[in-house]
Formats: sequence, C-alpha cells, structure tokens
Amino acid sequence: MTTAVPAVRPANPNFSSGPCTKRPGWSLDALKGAALGRSHRSKAGKAKLKEAIDLTREVLEVPATHRIAIVPGSDTGAVEMAMWSMLGARGVEVLAWESFGAIWVTDAVKQLRLPNTKAVVAEFGKLPDLAAVDFENDVVFTFNGTTAGVRVPNHDWIPADRAGLTICDATSAAFAMELDYDKLDVVTFSWQKVMGGEAAHGILILGPRAVERLESFTPAWPLPKLFRMTKNGKLDEGLFEGETINTPSLLCVEDYIDALNWAKSVGGLKGLIARSNASAKSVYDFVARTPWLKVLAADDATRSNTGVCLVFADPALAAAPLERQAAFAKDFVALLEKQGVAFDFGAYRDAPPGLRIWCGATVEPSDVEALLPWLDWAYAQLSPALAKAA
Repeated sequence: MTTAVPAVRPANPNFSSGPCTKRPGWSLDALKGAALGRSHRSKAGKAKLKEAIDLTREVLEVPATHRIAIVPGSDTGAVEMAMWSMLGARGVEVLAWESFGAIWVTDAVKQLRLPNTKAVVAEFGKLPDLAAVDFENDVVFTFNGTTAGVRVPNHDWIPADRAGLTICDATSAAFAMELDYDKLDVVTFSWQKVMGGEAAHGILILGPRAVERLESFTPAWPLPKLFRMTKNGKLDEGLFEGETINTPSLLCVEDYIDALNWAKSVGGLKGLIARSNASAKSVYDFVARTPWLKVLAADDATRSNTGVCLVFADPALAAAPLERQAAFAKDFVALLEKQGVAFDFGAYRDAPPGLRIWCGATVEPSDVEALLPWLDWAYAQLSPALAKAA
C-alpha cells in the first residue's frame, strides 16, 4: 500500500460493465458509413443488418447450423423472447447466482408461472451444484454472472443427449469466452458488453433444437409481436437475414459493424479472449498480493475474465454493518472518479459492496495495469477512517 500519488494514469478511465468502453482508437468517424435516413427495410438497410449478422457469425465462430437474429430490448429482450416462446413444453430449471439470473427466475416463477419449475439459486460468489441439474428439463442460466464475477467453468456439465433445451444468457461471455454451440441451444447477448457497442439491441442465436421447439410447440399464452419468431407454424427465416421485428438504429448497427471489424483486426475470437484474459490476470495477480482485497468468486475455476468483482478484506470493514461497507465502497469509487482515473467501477447495486472492474476486450490491458496502483493509493487515503471507526 502506498500513499504516493501514482505517476501513470489509465489513458482511458472507462471501466464500466455496460455500456462498456469503445474499442481502442474509436471516433465518430467510424460511423460515417451508416445508412442514416434510410429505411431498415430498404436494400441498403437490409444489407447493413445482414453484414452485422454475418460478421457476428464469423467472429464468434457460430456454426452454419445456427441462426442469428438482431432483436429488440438488448440481452433482456433476447432472453425473454426465448423464454416466452419456448418454455412450457416440459419442466424448467432456472439457475441463478447473481442479479440477472434472479430476473430469469422471476420471469419463470412469477410471470410465466410455469408448472414444474425449479429455481436453483446460489449466493453471490458461488455456483449452484451443476452436477445436480436435470436435463430432462429446459435449463435457463447465465454463462457469466455479470454482477458476481462468477462464470460456469466449462460446458462439461451439459450432456450432449439432453432432452430439454439450454437457454444461455451469454451477454458478458460472448466475445470473451469460448462457447460450445453444440451444448447451447439458445445463446443471447447484447453488443454493448464485450464489443462496446451502443445499447438497446440484442442478439439471439438459435440452434436446430431450439428451431424444432419453436415449430412444434405453441405456448398457452398470447405472444406480443416483439416475441414472435414464427409464421404459420414455421420459423420466420427473414428475421435471421436482417428483417428485424421493429425498427433498429442503423447508427448503432454501424457501430457494431465497426467493432466486429476491429475484432477481426486483433485476431478474431482468440485475440478478443486473449485481451480479456490479460486484463483479468493483472487484476487477480494484484489481489493476490493485496491483503485488503479479495475476489468475490469463491472458486478460482469460476472467476470471470470480464466483470471482475472484488470485495474488501480489511477486518475492520468486514466487521462493520453492511451500510458502512457500502458507504466505504461508494467513497472509494468517488475518490478515483474525482481524480479522473476510473469511472463506473463500483459493485452492482444488489451485489456485496466492493468493486467491479470491467476487463472485456475493448479495454486496453495497459489501462488496467495503470489503474491498479491507484487502488492502493485510494485505500491508503480512506483506510485511516476505518481504524478510527473501529
């Protein structure tokens, strides 16, 4: 721990977990090719949407067997489209270990009120028992728990011969972690996360088993227009060629295309993963030598390489009421924001008080390295008050 002001500042102080920082070198000039003022149903508009879908397939290495659509409502819209359209054919298990997984539990249990639904919930920092999941049921889960910094370690727990569907919220995993599309029937994400795109648009990826469900099962409830993916009992193929359900922002689409082209320039999926891994490793190595911090994820194998969640390990703070811990975390973040060193890196409002440092691919690993001494400096400024309070 040092009281000296660090000599180096992050060149880019944006460490928000969503919307995430723009790709390195981004400027408004990146959007000059946008089809502004054109209908999204025009030849030019459709071409841009199809380009975004095709580049998504290329960068994410999505197999030709899977369809990709741009849908409304960000990742939330994409997940809820899948849940409202596909669930109800068999039992359901919803896994949750952080805030957004808990939302899908609420959707299944309190909104859809599905019979034979099981909520499998673990506390922040831990995964539920994945070995106990019954794949005779449809299974809904987040690949990477954005607000807990805890991810599933692999795909081995998902059987190839499962009877139910897997619906995977991968919004903080796509472009930063390997996804096995043979094991994931539905994959959703928002391009505002790892790609640093602009909000409000989601991506929905459907495997063959998901398509079969859509064409063979009709939910017992009415579906609003925004959720409809079939026409006359068959998949609406146009949706997966860029014929969006509602009007998309072609400015945001252009921005996403720019981010995907940048992704190709840094080595595609492998390059993106390597950037996230490098940034996350810097933080985890720092925590390993820093006694006043600890990683929220209880198991090293489940640590996220995007939203890295940390909590304070100072004994005086750990013994303090939760409100005091939250106030300290708020003061910590505010101090570095005032210095212009780091913005929006506090823990999510439902999570244990602490820090959440985004390490997705658009963050420069060198900026993460530059941030770390400032964490020590901020703690040195604020920790004397802990001793007095104790």
